[in-house]
Amino acid sequence: MTSKVAVLKTSPKTIIQDYARLLDLAEYKTKIKTKELLLKLNLSWSLYYPACSTQPWQLEGVLNKIHKDYNIYPVENRTVVTNPEKGARLNKWNPILKKYNLPFISLTKVKWIPFHTKKYSTPYLDQLFKGTHKIPEMFVGKSILHLPTIKTHGHTKITGSIKNAFGGLITTRRHHSHKIIDEILVDLLKIQKEIHPSIFTITDGTVSGNGAGPRTMKPVTTNLILASDDPVAIDAVSARIMGFNPLKIKFLRLAHDQNLGIADLKQIDIIGDKPPSHNFTTKKSPVVYFDQILRKKYPLMEPLLFHTPIFNLCILASALYHDYVWYPTIGKARIRKFSKTPWGKLFRTYN
Repeated sequence: MTSKVAVLKTSPKTIIQDYARLLDLAEYKTKIKTKELLLKLNLSWSLYYPACSTQPWQLEGVLNKIHKDYNIYPVENRTVVTNPEKGARLNKWNPILKKYNLPFISLTKVKWIPFHTKKYSTPYLDQLFKGTHKIPEMFVGKSILHLPTIKTHGHTKITGSIKNAFGGLITTRRHHSHKIIDEILVDLLKIQKEIHPSIFTITDGTVSGNGAGPRTMKPVTTNLILASDDPVAIDAVSARIMGFNPLKIKFLRLAHDQNLGIADLKQIDIIGDKPPSHNFTTKKSPVVYFDQILRKKYPLMEPLLFHTPIFNLCILASALYHDYVWYPTIGKARIRKFSKTPWGKLFRTYN
């Protein structure tokens, strides 16, 4: 069994044309099997920060190529620390969606229904939600196209296509899954395989995130874009680009061992350009660090801290640290440096 991942080198001057070439190279018309298509955006921060969320040129490049081929539903969800409407505005998605006459759909405003898989077992989701897991009703029967970026993640080492479903198939209570996050991601992949006729991913690696992801990272210009109909394989290639062995990343190994996709690079055909391998390091922001410490090392405190109104103080502390301490100081300094690069100049053209 093998999987294919298309990879192309790109530049700010050719990015839109390169996304068209990438989609053709990945044979998107034969891989996306239904007319109804969910476009699952990736919002890791309501504020714009390079490599953090779906890039505007990523969204434009994809829509420019496929908007006439499908009935497209751009969606994203809220977390306890993100606001989808604010994120769509600050990450410059709105003008692109308006250009293609597509309304942005916040998953907080759609109907969620109880769901139990018939083909697969999802023991960790059952454990977490006590058998009452819900998903958006509009997801059932539609294909899905994920739009992640290449970046590290303090909870899962890397994030990409598989982790992007985390934002669409679990409500704002999904922070409770952090103790068993790798197993939850695999359970969610099983749900995707049952409800979506096809899963397709376009990963933007024009600017990648190194360090304390998914937000407080160092932007690294990598000038790559990727596409595949195997979410495990594309995440495995993204991991290798960052310098990690994908089979040593727990959720990828679990998915591979359960035949949900291919994480062994020896079984993945890379078509297009040969990607380089960098030397990224996953770090943990103070918020991720203390989240893991409190949940895993002090289990008796977890019900009090994370399942009562006291948790609102944790949310406030995260917002204060990220939005009002780190972003105005370290973040803005990095953004000013980024804005002088070709990709930073391209970002400023989106209004």
